[in-house]
Amino acid sequence: MQEKGGFSMVIHVVQPGDSLYRIAQLHSVPLPFLIQQNELREPYRLTPGQTIVVPQPEKTYIVRRGDTLGSIAAQNGTTVMQLWQNNPQLGGTDRIQPGQMLVLSYGNKLGRFAVNGYAYPSIDLRVLRRTLPYLTYLSVFSVGFDNTGRILPFSAELLVRMARQYQVKPLLVLTTLGEDGQFSGERAHRLLNTPTARAALIENLAQVLAMQGFAGVDIDFEYVPPEDADAYAAFVRSVRERLSPAGYTVFAALAPKTSAAQQGLLYEAHDYAALGAAADRALLMTYEWGYALSAPMAVAPINKVEQVVRFAVSQVPPDKLFMGIPNYGYDWTLPYVQGQSRARSLGSVQAVEQAIQVGAPIRYDATAQSPHYNYWRDRAEHEVWFEDARSVRAKLALAGEYQLAGVSIWNIMRYFPQLWLVLNSLYDIEKLG
Repeated sequence: MQEKGGFSMVIHVVQPGDSLYRIAQLHSVPLPFLIQQNELREPYRLTPGQTIVVPQPEKTYIVRRGDTLGSIAAQNGTTVMQLWQNNPQLGGTDRIQPGQMLVLSYGNKLGRFAVNGYAYPSIDLRVLRRTLPYLTYLSVFSVGFDNTGRILPFSAELLVRMARQYQVKPLLVLTTLGEDGQFSGERAHRLLNTPTARAALIENLAQVLAMQGFAGVDIDFEYVPPEDADAYAAFVRSVRERLSPAGYTVFAALAPKTSAAQQGLLYEAHDYAALGAAADRALLMTYEWGYALSAPMAVAPINKVEQVVRFAVSQVPPDKLFMGIPNYGYDWTLPYVQGQSRARSLGSVQAVEQAIQVGAPIRYDATAQSPHYNYWRDRAEHEVWFEDARSVRAKLALAGEYQLAGVSIWNIMRYFPQLWLVLNSLYDIEKLG
């Protein structure tokens, strides 16, 4: 076993002429460890501006013949869960081999967060298994209802079972999404103003949670008509009153507002104070400033995110709030034409690999605290905005500064190694299951 003091993580920004070998030497870490932790598929191809996370473990251990994860944890005063968190190469499994180096612990953690991650039932189970060690809650997206309050057919039993295995509380996400994949304000209005349907939905929801093993519900009604603001908060409150005695947790997802008087169909019916009081927890959807139909910009610029958080903590106790963090970016074709242009969504790993492939240096916007780059393809210029280790660290620091309960990742369908490396290196992750 080896011990080491100091900071638990360094973010190295690749400079022209850098090699991974030089970066490993500079930070005194084994090259294979650096490749493994960042999960670099082509480790000898880098681009300027790319981030490499250099973990600085406090204690490490070399696996011996006959060891198991359980025995290593017991011998070293840790847990199997912490070994999974510290060693993403395990993929949430118990497969180890002699000579393998495992990280036992990181020092100097900055705080503690609860972490929620959204997933569709179609998630790759290998991605889910390797992500669950880093989650407190798994929000399964999503289930709808009809005009009578009947829950539409839905099954996530495998995801629920896997979540429980990793001490994660599974949440059912209740939405007004229609078959077209769009949120329906009309469906919300009809339910909120029909007492029999509303009461039926709450009872049916309680039954589904019990039958499928969920630990609670995340209510995400978007584009609710402004005149239904009070009725929506009353509905969330009624759900909580029905579910709380059975030990269920009720979350409410909130559109990113910066004032109580903010206008727009997305915002007006989301009364932060009322919904914050009605629910156990509130999730701030602090992303999609840059989106598929917008002009090129950061998905979650830190200055915009902070405006939402600052307003939120004036309306809702911080220990109820989760701040949203996007796990994706967009690739726009230029020139942008409003009403016609549509950006392509891509993961952060994919964004970096594309930058390397096209030879584009990555720049970092100091105001938005987000990486971006431009490149040419088929005689057209493209602009890409995404997340990297620096932008993740900035968002986590913001959540910590405002003493929020945690962060919420939209979404976990793509595995982004640096997201979990930075989170786990700097913060303890709350486990409730």
